[in-house]
This record gives sequence, C-alpha cells and structure tokens, in this order.
Amino acid sequence: MLREVALRVTRPRVAVLSAVHEHPHADTDSIIEVVRSDLGDVSHQAVYDVLRALTAAGLVRRFQPTGSVVRYEARVGDNHHHVVCRSCGAIVDVDCAVGFAPCLTAGDDSGYEIDEAEVIYWGRCPVCAAATSATSGG
Repeated sequence: MLREVALRVTRPRVAVLSAVHEHPHADTDSIIEVVRSDLGDVSHQAVYDVLRALTAAGLVRRFQPTGSVVRYEARVGDNHHHVVCRSCGAIVDVDCAVGFAPCLTAGDDSGYEIDEAEVIYWGRCPVCAAATSATSGG
C-alpha cells in the first residue's frame, strides 16, 4: 500500500498503518502504544509524522468528533459517517444514507467544489442505552 502511493516502506510506517487497520477509530496515544509494543521505543513525533504522511497520501482518514481527540481509521474514500455514544464514547461506522454520496449535494455550496462531507451522529450505544433503561426501571 505504501509503495502504491509513492511512500518509502519503513518499519514505523508499516507499524502505524497496521495499528490503524487493527484498531479502527483509535486516537494517537493508542496508536503510539500499539506501535511501541511492536517496535519498541518510537517517539511521539515519529508517529505523528507517519500519521500525517499516511493521511496526506490517502491511506488513513483523520476525523475529530466534537469534544473528542483526533481519531484515525483505514476506511477511506467511501464518504461514510460515524455514530458516537455520548455515554461511553464508542464509535461505529455508518454508511452514507442512499445513492452515490447524497451528502455531497449541499443546499447552497457557496461556489465550493465539495468532495467530502463529514456527518457525525450522536446518541447512546445499545449497551449504554440498556444500562440506562435498566437503572431507570423502564
């Protein structure tokens, strides 16, 4: 994958890319932890640099739900969205509603050439909703 986007294959790049593939929606600290367990001592800056390069090359997607840290995922290029649990912070992918990227048709694009839309749904995951329901007796 790295060669296909003209990036040199290095151990840190392979480790970071693998970590993002194995841990969807991981934050930077979690990725650093996984990479260090694989490679040993790797600096924060090295991981940040690799994440920046992978994102710029389109191999990784960076997103940041409001009030949360930056997250990374390997699912790129399909304009999917996310649902975030307000209670536990769990994040799940949500496919775009219907048709070919319907969210890219803005009511008023103000002259912009829109190529991506970011939609984040908020609510409670099934586990948190069930726990709340059980404690409230309903």
